[in-house]
Amino acid sequence: MEALNAQEQKEFQQVLERRQMNEYVKMYSNLVQRCFDHCVNDFTSKSLIQKEEACLNRCVDKFLKGAERMGQRFQELNAQQQ
Repeated sequence: MEALNAQEQKEFQQVLERRQMNEYVKMYSNLVQRCFDHCVNDFTSKSLIQKEEACLNRCVDKFLKGAERMGQRFQELNAQQQ
């Protein structure tokens, strides 16, 4: 495979950045939907009740810690392969 010229490298980087942004948006959307579906049950008020808010905080925290651990694990596996 031939090396990419400067213009091709720039285009490749832009495609990669767009793809990463799309993945981030998908992950965020999934987080919001999953935690909302799991935690919010009372629609009689426009505000969250304390129990729902606590559940949402735990859900988001758990999701983010899981995503962080997964990223660390990918880095570990990538380092092992090199």
